[in-house]
Amino acid sequence: MKFEDRMRASITHQVSAMTTVLYGAVAVLLLVAASVGVVQAGFALWVGLTVHATTNNGLLALDQMLLVLMLIEILHTVRISIRTQRLTMVPFLIVGLIASIRRVLVITMNAATIAQESYTGTPEQAIAFRDSMIELGLSSMLILVFVFSIVCLRGSSRRSASRLSGQPSAVASRG
Repeated sequence: MKFEDRMRASITHQVSAMTTVLYGAVAVLLLVAASVGVVQAGFALWVGLTVHATTNNGLLALDQMLLVLMLIEILHTVRISIRTQRLTMVPFLIVGLIASIRRVLVITMNAATIAQESYTGTPEQAIAFRDSMIELGLSSMLILVFVFSIVCLRGSSRRSASRLSGQPSAVASRG
């Protein structure tokens, strides 16, 4: 083996080892953040139950748990990356889907708060409402795009896996 080939192999191995160490550090930080999120969500629910303000605190806890789900999905992606040494797209799309759902809930919660307060119909309130509805519509469309993308990517990975195994896929056998 040439010196250059040994050097290249050594550097590749060292970079791979450092990448794995960094993925491990990210995984630990994600675990800590997710744990803190679960505790905060539990605290929000507890406060809501003791003060009898379960609606607002329930929504805050739901928002916090969706954040925890995003962190867990990212952690899952990091785990897969460490194990397979490659990056997949579907977990990132799932994180985007959860983030979009979170945003829809926040917009809805803010709109409900504005409606509960003294809505007087001022131009500023009308503009804020219109902007919220536009953002809600765009977020809903983004959710549909994420779902469609996830379905397409999962379908294509199943078809390619069946081609590799030599078995016909269900999609190919239908048409």
